[in-house]
Amino acid sequence: MLPVIALVGRPNVGKSTLFNRFTRTRDALVADLPGLTRDRQYGHATFQQQSFIVIDTGGLTGGELGVDGLMAEQSMQAVNEADLVLFLVSAREGLTAVDEAIASQLRQENKTIHLVVNKVDGLDENIVLSDFYSLGFDSVSPIAAAHGRGVSRLIDQIILPQFETAEVDEAEQAIISDELSEHSASDDSSHLQDSDTAEETSFKPKLAIIGRPNVGKSTLVNRMLGEDRVVVFDMPGTTRDSIYIEMERRGKPYVLIDTAGVRKRGKVHEAVEKFSVLKTLQAINDANVVVMVFDAREGITEQDLHLLGFAIDAGRSIILAVNKWDNMSEGQRIDVKEAIGRRLYFAEFARLYFISALHGTNVGNLWDAVDEAYAGARVKMSSSKLTRALEIIVAKHQPPANGRFKSKLRYAHPGGHNPPRIVIHGNQTKSLPQSYIRYLEKSFREQLKIIGTPIKFEFKESQNPYAGKKKKVTEELLEKARRNKSRYKKMAKKK
Repeated sequence: MLPVIALVGRPNVGKSTLFNRFTRTRDALVADLPGLTRDRQYGHATFQQQSFIVIDTGGLTGGELGVDGLMAEQSMQAVNEADLVLFLVSAREGLTAVDEAIASQLRQENKTIHLVVNKVDGLDENIVLSDFYSLGFDSVSPIAAAHGRGVSRLIDQIILPQFETAEVDEAEQAIISDELSEHSASDDSSHLQDSDTAEETSFKPKLAIIGRPNVGKSTLVNRMLGEDRVVVFDMPGTTRDSIYIEMERRGKPYVLIDTAGVRKRGKVHEAVEKFSVLKTLQAINDANVVVMVFDAREGITEQDLHLLGFAIDAGRSIILAVNKWDNMSEGQRIDVKEAIGRRLYFAEFARLYFISALHGTNVGNLWDAVDEAYAGARVKMSSSKLTRALEIIVAKHQPPANGRFKSKLRYAHPGGHNPPRIVIHGNQTKSLPQSYIRYLEKSFREQLKIIGTPIKFEFKESQNPYAGKKKKVTEELLEKARRNKSRYKKMAKKK
């Protein structure tokens, strides 16, 4: 097993900043706002060929009520999992009563604890550290996580000696190296990279749970995992970051992504919420399969349609889950089904499930849909198979004429997968109406047996080898006539 390091402390002492510094990523949201992190965030770090697992936690406030109590439970679970606990305090705020309460609580856990005094930049270290020695910890390290000051010394003098006897077999080290390279590639603009390239480096289906705030996304994540992995509270906006959770079900590995709820743009005012929305959109681009969660009691809203449209435009495989289906009357259920049929016609290729994340109704069926949609996104296609299918489709229904001209679709070949891309060659393909393109998508879906994923088309027109040749000949004749006319005028003047 890899050594585990947990970062704990009060809100806004720099745990997420140090987490990003250790993992060399920007996975954890960082802002000058107390209580920003609420869920456990796991990351991989490598120091001098030694790999570690680092856990970022929500701030401990001493208040055990409401969402603060749930955050405290998550933090203490991280402490129980850890081999080394880094207890962070703030040099700028000095020693507080909450710090003393947390220190007392950590001593009861019988864990190896090291005190880290953050935000010492611009301060006298000797004066700052004198306040924190009263906590009674054997070792204290001053750092400035935002600028990297003292972090290398913390790693060399505290973390590495603590695990110098830890051994990781070569196979596990290779897996961690692959995950690190994949994770760092997805950290920057590669969130928006072509899905074909991303698929080649990914070996685990990534499943993103998306939807508006308070529709039950985190409850669904916990139900699918079988444990209380993320904070669930009856308050919109509880989840603020995209939490990547590796799991295994029936021998198959998955990566489950819990995302922040996305509200209307006009209602998003805080900078933190804007970053949360950005993280959600990045998670959609990073995922292979997206589960769109609706609230059955609120119906299908415009924001639901916008978010679902973004996921489809991104080419993600889609599963529709209508949550909170329990305790609804038959009349209400009929109204919801009619609204879905009327407003979600553009996502008719996706599987639809009516679930209760709280009680687990129909949640198990989602896994079969995930495997089915993931297989559809990676379906094997060949040029001969696609061309034969195109011939059958066109024979059933010819493209409509556009004035004097009529489109002719000649052959097709694959252009990629995740989502499946089909390149169709022919004449007058730009004049194909959207209704015929929808007919092509539906027909190809039946021929290739693709379920749960959109199909992207690329149309290319055949080049006319004689195009422009007539114009060139005409220009040459005119130029020759002008030269002859000029010569005749000169001959007439001489005479």
